[in-house]
Amino acid sequence: MNRVLESFARALDLVVEVCGWIAAWTGLALVLVMAGNVLLRYAFNTGSVAMQELEWHLMSPLTLLCIAYTIKHEGHVRVDILFARLPARVQQAIDLFSALAVVALSVIIILLSWRYVMQSYNIGEGSPDPGGLPYRFILKAMIPAGFVLLLLQSLAATARALAALLNPIAPPAAPSEPVPSHAL
Repeated sequence: MNRVLESFARALDLVVEVCGWIAAWTGLALVLVMAGNVLLRYAFNTGSVAMQELEWHLMSPLTLLCIAYTIKHEGHVRVDILFARLPARVQQAIDLFSALAVVALSVIIILLSWRYVMQSYNIGEGSPDPGGLPYRFILKAMIPAGFVLLLLQSLAATARALAALLNPIAPPAAPSEPVPSHAL
């Protein structure tokens, strides 16, 4: 059972890893767009509404799609003052409860945001500003997409926590007895 749970967790990790890596590259695109906007504004005294909106269109995948990636790599803040002092079984139970709580939260946000995205898609929502970007639903779709990735990462954490809880902890080793001198 533990082998199945671990292979399931590794498969989900791979999806999160690839999506996180791809989304992280939007950071480079964001820097280039922002630098271009600053250059246009201050060097040429001009600008583009579409280019300014593109900044937050790139910020959305960078932040929302990289949440799961950050958690996978334990880049988040974790308060271990009390947790580290708890017995291993209690830590495993807390890890399982935490992972299941994030699974539930992710499902709720996916369900609530999906209608929001579909409404934007159905009305063909675009920028309200002249010269702005069309297809605002793509930007809004990053909300459920980011939480789908968080859901996958939380399912991987749930599988690992469950495997740890199902794995019996080996009893402490008995103190070794001295080897009798005649056995040497």
